[in-house]
Amino acid sequence: MLATMGYITPEITGKLPGYLSPSAGLKFADIPNGLGAISKVPAAGWAQIVAYGAFCELSQDQSAGTAAAAGDFGFKVLTSSDAGEKQKKLAAEIANGRLAMMAIIGMFFQDGLTGSAWGDWALYTGSPLRAFESELGVQDPVGFWDPAGFTADGSTENFARRRQTELKHGRVSMLATMGYITPEITGKLPGYLSPSAGLKFADIPNGLGAISKVPAAGWAQIVAYGAFCELSQDQSAGTAAAAGDFGFKVLTSSDAGEKQKKLAAEIANGRLAMMAIIGMFFQDGLTGSAWGDWALYTGSPLRAFESELGVQDPVGFWDPAGFTADGSTENFARRRQTELKHGRVSMLATMGYITPEITGKLPGYLSPSAGLKFADIPNGLGAISKVPAAGWAQIVAYGAFCELSQDQSAGTAAAAGDFGFKVLTSSDAGEKQKKLAAEIANGRLAMMAIIGMFFQDGLTGSAWGDWALYTGSPLRAFESELGVQDPVGFWDPAGFTADGSTENFARRRQTELKHGRVSMLATMGYITPEITGKLPGYLSPSAGLKFADIPNGLGAISKVPAAGWAQIVAYGAFCELSQDQSAGTAAAAGDFGFKVLTSSDAGEKQKKLAAEIANGRLAMMAIIGMFFQDGLTGSAWGDWALYTGSPLRAFESELGVQDPVGFWDPAGFTADGSTENFARRRQTELKHGRVSMLATMGYITPEITGKLPGYLSPSAGLKFADIPNGLGRSPRFPRRAGRRSWRTARSASCPRTSPLAPPPLRVTSASRC
Repeated sequence: MLATMGYITPEITGKLPGYLSPSAGLKFADIPNGLGAISKVPAAGWAQIVAYGAFCELSQDQSAGTAAAAGDFGFKVLTSSDAGEKQKKLAAEIANGRLAMMAIIGMFFQDGLTGSAWGDWALYTGSPLRAFESELGVQDPVGFWDPAGFTADGSTENFARRRQTELKHGRVSMLATMGYITPEITGKLPGYLSPSAGLKFADIPNGLGAISKVPAAGWAQIVAYGAFCELSQDQSAGTAAAAGDFGFKVLTSSDAGEKQKKLAAEIANGRLAMMAIIGMFFQDGLTGSAWGDWALYTGSPLRAFESELGVQDPVGFWDPAGFTADGSTENFARRRQTELKHGRVSMLATMGYITPEITGKLPGYLSPSAGLKFADIPNGLGAISKVPAAGWAQIVAYGAFCELSQDQSAGTAAAAGDFGFKVLTSSDAGEKQKKLAAEIANGRLAMMAIIGMFFQDGLTGSAWGDWALYTGSPLRAFESELGVQDPVGFWDPAGFTADGSTENFARRRQTELKHGRVSMLATMGYITPEITGKLPGYLSPSAGLKFADIPNGLGAISKVPAAGWAQIVAYGAFCELSQDQSAGTAAAAGDFGFKVLTSSDAGEKQKKLAAEIANGRLAMMAIIGMFFQDGLTGSAWGDWALYTGSPLRAFESELGVQDPVGFWDPAGFTADGSTENFARRRQTELKHGRVSMLATMGYITPEITGKLPGYLSPSAGLKFADIPNGLGRSPRFPRRAGRRSWRTARSASCPRTSPLAPPPLRVTSASRC
């Protein structure tokens, strides 16, 4: 607390007059505020600080059980002859000290980073990130963004190398993205791709399927073009080419500003294209269609079970835990049988809870030898301790009979749940399917129901869950307090009363009452001037300030004179100090004897005080809402027609604005209100969306189109056909050549790996990024 005040006070009041060290000619005015002072304080000053600390430690007995051990050093401000008041002061000190510990660490942090005790962030020039804030690719609203910390070393050489790599990957991705889109829209080139092979452009499938069709000479041309781009111009550090300017008319200009704008736009589009092409690969690989026709997505193991029992609208086949991800029909059948049996047991158990409550229990004896009647068995969990051993044996025997009395091996009717029970089978196959599906649905409900019954039975001791019996919770101690109202009852989702402390509850209740009262006054203060007008005359005659000059709402804060604030604080102090509010008093419960909130009838008084709490809660919500809308619209009543400052309103009628969300831009891309930027981003979004519809297909294509012919490594005798699809192929590359091939394949799709972009051996290496 002292350190925090030491930061704040000199900034507000100025520094002490005179000398800190006359012998050294060092004035207090010469000492910088904050961390900078550490190097200026003379040795004698540090000695005094240490000596004062030692005095505080040693001047009083702080052993266990002493007043000083609890923080009471007899300072007038932190002690009292009243034990309760002293406790309150010491508790307040701890709370303030905790705040101050957070505050001083924050001050140290911003002072250390900015060199200013008040944390002027314009001075924060020491971060290596700032070295790249004026580079290409730094764009609003994000600014310079490097969440992975690649530039944390501050190396301009590394930054330039990565920037070149990003540019090249972006260019390749833009070409690849356009290569997906163009043939779908404009059709394919006429004539032959390879006259010698009799291969027409029309024969080449769009998307990943083309990889297996391009002849070797085509790949050679692609590689040669990439090499030409790399070697045809000097790209060493500091050259125009290093920044992406190869003299192409479309990406350069004699105007430096225009050129910078074009190159920055290229980086932005390249980034989008890198995302787009990976998405296109993904959906193409999954569906076998460059545009991602998901009706073709038959390769997923999930689809194998879409026609099974239990697949119901509107959810369809649902397996969030991925139990069927292995695609094993054997495992699926086993789990389905298990689900059926659990569902049947749960339906019986649920009915076992409900039936005795409605129809009563069976007559006679459950165990004549033990003299145990059915009427003696409690309903619900309590029955477990009453059932005799012979009863458990019968239950187990019945379960075993159900398991063993019929063949349930794979493919049998029983494996699907059809045991020939009239209620669950039928000579009509469609009707039987409907009945068995209904059983699964009901069994699922019953599994949820029986668990809920167990839970409420265990907590309340009643099979039907009579919550009046739930006396074990500390929350119940406060169920008769003010503020407990139907239909919610006692509600404490944050668990403030979980300790069961009536003292803490009473303190928080008083706080709630006072906050509610202030909020009701504040809410009325917003509403009344709008309806009745303002008071006549002067708020401050000396300042010539009329009530009519005070704007309603938040705008009034800057107009109230100092004397007005003093009156507000004084009135608050009067309310706090004018009546005894200690525990157990009427005032502690909110009854200050005001006619409107008290009564000689105890029931009526309780009703009034409860109503006040309810209204206060509403008012707390209301005043915060009023502040919010006032701040956004500049109107105390929140006329949202005035909320014209938001750039979002400019785009409310654009494509993509759909109910129920409406216009939604959580990242604030439209915050600048620029229709030009919006139109550009909308075009980008449309293109990104189109390519994203194509981008999901990368793993399945080799499954559909087959693998390349010939050898991956002739020396190792390793054929392309020997390489498994997907992640499983990586360890199969030969030790030397294969590793080079892996690096080559990876560089084709993973940014920051290589400035080259050679042809991928398997495009699904994108998943390695």
